[in-house]
Amino acid sequence: MTDIKFETAPDGTTIAYRTDGRDDLGRCGFVWLGGYKSDMEGSKAEALAALARETRRSSLRFDYSGHGASGGLFVDGTISLWLAQSAHMLLSQAGGPRILVGSSMGGWLALLLYRHLQRSNPQAARRIMGLVLLAPAADMTADLMWDVFPDEVRDEMNHKGVWMRPSAYGEPYAITRRLIEDGRRHLLLEEGLEVHCPVRILQGDVDPDVPAAHAVKVFAAVSGPDVTLTLIKGGDHRLSTPGNLALLRETVLRLAERSEGVSV
Repeated sequence: MTDIKFETAPDGTTIAYRTDGRDDLGRCGFVWLGGYKSDMEGSKAEALAALARETRRSSLRFDYSGHGASGGLFVDGTISLWLAQSAHMLLSQAGGPRILVGSSMGGWLALLLYRHLQRSNPQAARRIMGLVLLAPAADMTADLMWDVFPDEVRDEMNHKGVWMRPSAYGEPYAITRRLIEDGRRHLLLEEGLEVHCPVRILQGDVDPDVPAAHAVKVFAAVSGPDVTLTLIKGGDHRLSTPGNLALLRETVLRLAERSEGVSV
């Protein structure tokens, strides 16, 4: 495993990151975008890093502010902030062609990052050779949070500015009113998004956090010449069984190999 490095984002936060593999051959590399309250040391991120090393490609993974080894407080995080940090890390630490691989909230951020680059930096957008989205929680602050919260939770958030949501993966975590309100600026499922590179959505059919029906909504909202949705029987939200990780590696590598020789 490579040592942790640190980069200062435009907002002043110290962002922890790792680079794996090597890119001296000009091959298509990877960028990992983790989920809400996750870090870059998880099994899927590690599987992607190992794939980069094995195939002599480059891989970038990092922690958003308030996550993992990065600075900042989790309760100060917003989609706008984490998107800006993701764009900075891609542009400053990930050269050449790349596949964006996003899990849960990271899937939403991958779509938002692609849209942001299309609008602000078309040359960088052309470097994105594919999107692999695992249980993509696009529009999660609305569809998977506010819109389904009971009245008592909404009242608590309006009164206190935060709700401590119980988690099956550890201690309760904070969902702030600021996160919800900021998230409305980045909703994309209703408007839709045209993507010119291949898109692969991997979704478990027994995911309690991002239901399969939500992945179908994401699939419907993304238009492009090569968009597929794979429903995994028995797959949960983590998608971290040996079979799940093998499918992730195969999917990412296939897209990277397809992109070889494409000028950017």
